Amino acid sequence: MAEGLEVALTDLQSSWNNVQHHTDEISSSRLLVRRGQAFNITLYSRNRAFQPGLDNIIFVTETEDAVYLESEPQRQEYVMNDYGFIYQGNKNWIRPCPWNYGQFEENIIDICLELLDKSLNFQIDPATDCALRGSPVYISRVVSAMINSNDDNGVLNGNWGENYSDGTNPTEWMGSVAILKQWHATGCQPVRYGQCWVFAAVTCTVMRCLGIPTRVITNFNSGHDTDGNLIIDEYYDNTGRILENKKKDSVWNFHVWNECWMARNDLPPGFGGWQVLDATPQETSNGLYCCGPASVRAIKEGEVDLNYDTAFAFSMVNADCMAWLVFGGKEQKLHQDTSTVGNFISTKSIQSDERDDITENYKYREGSLQERQVFLKALQKLKAGRSPGSLRTESQPRSVPLSDSPRSLATPSLQPSDVVQVSLKFQLLDSPDMGQDIRFVLLALNMSPQFKDLRVNLSAQSLLHDGSPLLPFWQDTAFITLSPEEAKTYPCKITYSQYSQYLSTDKLIRISALGEEKNSPEKILVKKIITLAYPSIVINVLGAAIVNQPLSIQVVFSNPLSEQVEDCVLTVEGSGLFRRQQRVLIGVLKPHHRASLTLETIPFKSGQRQIQANLRSNKFKDIKGYTNVYIGL
Repeated sequence: MAEGLEVALTDLQSSWNNVQHHTDEISSSRLLVRRGQAFNITLYSRNRAFQPGLDNIIFVTETEDAVYLESEPQRQEYVMNDYGFIYQGNKNWIRPCPWNYGQFEENIIDICLELLDKSLNFQIDPATDCALRGSPVYISRVVSAMINSNDDNGVLNGNWGENYSDGTNPTEWMGSVAILKQWHATGCQPVRYGQCWVFAAVTCTVMRCLGIPTRVITNFNSGHDTDGNLIIDEYYDNTGRILENKKKDSVWNFHVWNECWMARNDLPPGFGGWQVLDATPQETSNGLYCCGPASVRAIKEGEVDLNYDTAFAFSMVNADCMAWLVFGGKEQKLHQDTSTVGNFISTKSIQSDERDDITENYKYREGSLQERQVFLKALQKLKAGRSPGSLRTESQPRSVPLSDSPRSLATPSLQPSDVVQVSLKFQLLDSPDMGQDIRFVLLALNMSPQFKDLRVNLSAQSLLHDGSPLLPFWQDTAFITLSPEEAKTYPCKITYSQYSQYLSTDKLIRISALGEEKNSPEKILVKKIITLAYPSIVINVLGAAIVNQPLSIQVVFSNPLSEQVEDCVLTVEGSGLFRRQQRVLIGVLKPHHRASLTLETIPFKSGQRQIQANLRSNKFKDIKGYTNVYIGL
């Protein structure tokens, strides 16, 4: 009988396999292979040659690829691309924020695996956790919980206040690599601080690094419905000022989450594909602060009872807004708006710097019969999952009659003009640039055949990113008389000196007008959110960019304010160009001063890359810029 074959050496052919599996940017010395794709290894025997028919070598592998994307351009964008854009601003002014995902940078794969090992699931039952790691549904829930630190030593602490003195203001970040490396270097202590776009960007890095196609999604006017009744209540006083919401319902100026591509064998057929994953700690899911994966198709079809957290995701894009006037201890319903929440849902285009609007993936056309049918179906499913009478909480104003349930098929959205036949609207006269006065007009239109005498209370207040209002810093009162079918404009100006000291780092100003007609109890509410803009940093690449050859990069920046700013720091990074963030202390910048500096680097990876830059000071935190550069071999 022939002696058994003794294996002396195993050659994993890491360098060759990694190129074939598109993991060579991570490493060429350790084997990193992707699901569902063949790879080669060579076995060297110690005692004799392999004899076909006599010797058998059996490998046990699982090759099903539950995250397979058929489109090669999509694979390049959603798995391989290590930079992108996160859309911010407001629905009337959408701007791209450059971001360095850096999923192939040094040590990131090990940090991502460490993140899985630090999860509560692994700490409680390591064997079961590891056995389930082949499931993208399971992995996505673990990552969603671990990116925030609410239940564990996750990657990021959230902070939606105004004090970031013991950490980094979320607006200053422009890449995931620095965050993940800081988390690892400090013994897995949460990094301070993050907000929704930072949570989503780091999630994108981790999921792409683990081979799961992922993209970053921005929803403008995003609902946060805390009690699951699909109504966001907003309260105003008689000056038009928005009040702190006692229910903690809110409409975020924008909210950012992820979509991950995967099969959903745990759901009925047809609900695989893109899934919502939200690592921002808003509400708990099965006891942990995580959200998803929720099928995007299930959200569109109102199937809010499907796993996971589909009802909450549905409310973010579909909730109604109810406006209330609080006066004299009473609450008066102003109007109900069915179209405010869920606008211009955006993501970066495939292999392009353009923005894709994917709102139609989440909802049928606003106001269409299909959209209203889906809303009512979702509402009925939510009611069926609750005990009778629990849909509205005690904090819901008692003055709402039963017939005022969210939109019906027969009743269009109730707007103020339906009642008083007068329309109010704000219009900006100039681009709202930081450091400049804000000029705008209030347009008043009488659509009736009668004269109208209006008293309009106007106010302006800063908002935090999550919609929380700060105290008003500007107020005015306008008296407007309108002839039948007449239109008038009332000019307004908020000077820089009036808003500068009250502005939060989110740079959001909400202007409101509450109008009332003489001898009429009806009220008209109009509001507008203004996002103040900074001039961008300009980045110039000087000469040809070649791997392992010195490269000069010029960065041009300026102080946009009419006052001196101090403690200026310029930060520059870019995967494949800089091995770590470059931080340059600038110090003082005089009013409207323009400056430039030149950085030297040696690119170490070829292909299309992006350079990101951020300038902060004691007066502003996030003047940003970027440029794309192709690095040749």
